Amino acid sequence: MSEPSVPPSPSHAAQQRRRASQLAQAVRLELNKVVIGQGSVIDDVLSALIAGGHVLLEGVPGLGKTLLVRALARCFGGEFARIQFTPDLMPSDVTGHAVYDLQTEQFKLRKGPLFTHLLLADEINRAPAKTQAALLEAMQERQVTLEGRALPIAQPFMVLATQNPIEQEGTYPLPEAELDRFMLKVRMDYPDMQQELDMVRQVSRSTRADMLDVQPLRTLLQAKDVLALQRIASELPLDEQVLDYAVRLARTTRTWPGLTLGAGPRASIALVRVARARALLRGGEFVIPDDLKACALAVLRHRVRLAPELDIEGLDVDQVLRQMLDQVPAPRL
Repeated sequence: MSEPSVPPSPSHAAQQRRRASQLAQAVRLELNKVVIGQGSVIDDVLSALIAGGHVLLEGVPGLGKTLLVRALARCFGGEFARIQFTPDLMPSDVTGHAVYDLQTEQFKLRKGPLFTHLLLADEINRAPAKTQAALLEAMQERQVTLEGRALPIAQPFMVLATQNPIEQEGTYPLPEAELDRFMLKVRMDYPDMQQELDMVRQVSRSTRADMLDVQPLRTLLQAKDVLALQRIASELPLDEQVLDYAVRLARTTRTWPGLTLGAGPRASIALVRVARARALLRGGEFVIPDDLKACALAVLRHRVRLAPELDIEGLDVDQVLRQMLDQVPAPRL
């Protein structure tokens, strides 16, 4: 008869939490070496990794969206794959397909680039809807059905998709069902003056034309480390009032003036999961309301729709959500 498993002591759990937090912060420091002036974006991406979610990165060309993903892949010792989305990309180019083997006279499954730990879906909105949909099953169920067989994807699995907000020529909007699969939609903005000076100084010293080299970055994470971070974050203490606050935020979007479409229950779950990850990343012992507030825009902005009249007035989703965040009372712990 096997011995009952003994739960870890409070001191051991606290020690594990501290080690996990130090590891996450070390990865953040590495990423900051090459992705300059995007500290909040790095925090969001790392929070999604720790929370076990996917990220949609949006920003004008040249801000370092692809560089950030390449840098994260460099710090991570698992498998990394990149798919450049184009209008002629087929679903089988993403998931894989069956190939007839003349020697054995049988069909063999050839797995696509989707079977990896970290997937960069570059310019995802350049591919048609049927190709975008090839990601849906993998993102939600962590498996791909090929020739009637459900093939599991190794864990951890994270999709980091980039899209360009201003180049509408030859782009296809992402369907709501797919947008909802992304835990966060992160916007990259221009760096400030000092950060841009630092970037230009660093890049102009690089031997790689106009980009920073990610080779010097240290590999700090293995697949098992990411899974451990995800487990430790999911066990971080969360007060009932903070849980209530997360659900109230998501529910308020459904009745808020200026929003014609509110966020579903998946948003409430994402708010809690990302808040736990952020608490671990800052070295906290438990989740506080500020952890929720810090990730609320990235969790909600792609799950709500702005009323046409506000769009005409020049308001954007973030401004409306900020007004809502100011109005919904946060708990005092």
